[in-house]
Amino acid sequence: MNAAPTAPTPELTAFAHAIPKMELHCHLLGTVRKNTFIELVQRAKAPLTPEEIEAFYTRGEKPVGVLRVLRALDEWLLQTPADLERITYEYLQDAAAHHVRYAEFFWNPTGTVQCSGMSYAVAQQAILSGAAAAQKDCGIRGRLVPSIDREAPAEAAVQMVQWMLDNRHDDVPGIGIDYRENERPPELFVEAYALARRNGLKTTAHASEFGLPWNNLQTAIETLKVDRVDHGYTVIDNPELARRCADLGIVFTVVPTNSYYLRTLAPERWALDHPIRQMPGLGLRVHPNTDDPTLHHVNPTGAWTKMVSDFGFSVADLRDFMLNGIDAAWIDESEKRSLRQQWGAEFDALSRTHHF
Repeated sequence: MNAAPTAPTPELTAFAHAIPKMELHCHLLGTVRKNTFIELVQRAKAPLTPEEIEAFYTRGEKPVGVLRVLRALDEWLLQTPADLERITYEYLQDAAAHHVRYAEFFWNPTGTVQCSGMSYAVAQQAILSGAAAAQKDCGIRGRLVPSIDREAPAEAAVQMVQWMLDNRHDDVPGIGIDYRENERPPELFVEAYALARRNGLKTTAHASEFGLPWNNLQTAIETLKVDRVDHGYTVIDNPELARRCADLGIVFTVVPTNSYYLRTLAPERWALDHPIRQMPGLGLRVHPNTDDPTLHHVNPTGAWTKMVSDFGFSVADLRDFMLNGIDAAWIDESEKRSLRQQWGAEFDALSRTHHF
């Protein structure tokens, strides 16, 4: 049984900071530094008041969703390729400061292209330029995962995949899907996922988030045939589906600071009743991530710390979660073997010198 929630100790935080990490579930537009956001607002003369901006970056006891911030960035603020290059570099620089060495991060091309006047090709190149600069300066490898805007028509999803195929790049290895899942189930996007798979792209999907039923997760696995799952929390409501996911070895990229459960669970029960606490006990493979770090007020160190302090997992569990991330990453098998050996040795050395 997992330990009861506790306050994180300095020793735990130091350990969580030091271990090698990767990010597989992070949205580029959810990483924008507050000062960068303010600069972009001022330049664009966007209709946002200082109070609204402050509200965007405030995370109270019952946090509101972050999608309005992401929409504001697309609608008013991202005007040039340099803007995308800048926010990419800043995200990866910030992640590298927490010993994240590899990141696959989401970006929704449909909104950016529609609102910014940039083509997909120009925008992709700007993001990859930012990632290349961060790798040179900070030693972190960043790879782009264009993500379907599920609030847009299904035809836009197919168009997005075609844009990727027309601008194929090794550091753009696959697709995702996000934004509001309510009333936009996975089956609406079968054609886009089939096109991606036929052309060798990897696939993931936000599914069964926001307390939505496990049916969406089942559809993502059986119909979209995803390689991994983002969120997927209500899998715990269907033990048979959970067993199947465990047997398949599917990795769930989970988010300890997910807004839905902070809003809907009582504060005294949040860490005890959160699905993440139950998932590994069902045989499910999980990997913790930041999702929208500047908006969630979390960093990679904090996300990994919460797995112990809030959800009661052990150091051995953290090692397993680290290896799950390596297995789920869209890199070749030889690189996975190398990382498992190297990171495993580093983790073990750190665990011998940190006591908590």
